[in-house]
Amino acid sequence: MSADPRAALSLLVSAFERHLESCAGRRGDDDPQVAAAYDDLLDAFETYDNALYEAFGEMTPLDVYTGDDGDDDDEDEDGDGGDEDLDDDDDDDDGVYAGLDDEDFDDESDHTASGSGPDATSGSPDTRGR
Repeated sequence: MSADPRAALSLLVSAFERHLESCAGRRGDDDPQVAAAYDDLLDAFETYDNALYEAFGEMTPLDVYTGDDGDDDDEDEDGDGGDEDLDDDDDDDDGVYAGLDDEDFDDESDHTASGSGPDATSGSPDTRGR
C-alpha cells in the first residue's frame, strides 16, 4: 500500500519544524537531539518523495546529500575523477556553490537601459511612443 502524499507532506513539514527547534536549542556540536531531528527529517523527506512518485509519477527537485564522495556504483567514464554535472569552468571553487558567476548573472539594468524592458523608474511596462 502506498503512502498518501498529503499525509507525508504534513509529516515532512513537522519534521522541518522539529529540526529547526532542535538546531535553535543546540547544546554543542554533537547534540543528539539535532542528530535525531536530522535523521527524522531525512526519513520524512524520503517518505514524501516516494509517496509523491507512487501517487503521481512526480518527484521533488531535491537530492539528499549523504556526504559519501566515493560512489562504488558510479564509474568515472572519462577517468578525470570528477563529476560531469559540475560546471566546467576552471575556477578554484572547491566544489561549493556560491551563487551566480558575474558572467552568468543577467543584470536587470541591461534590459531597462535599452528601452525594451519595464520602465526603470515606475516598474511598469514602457509605453512611451504608443
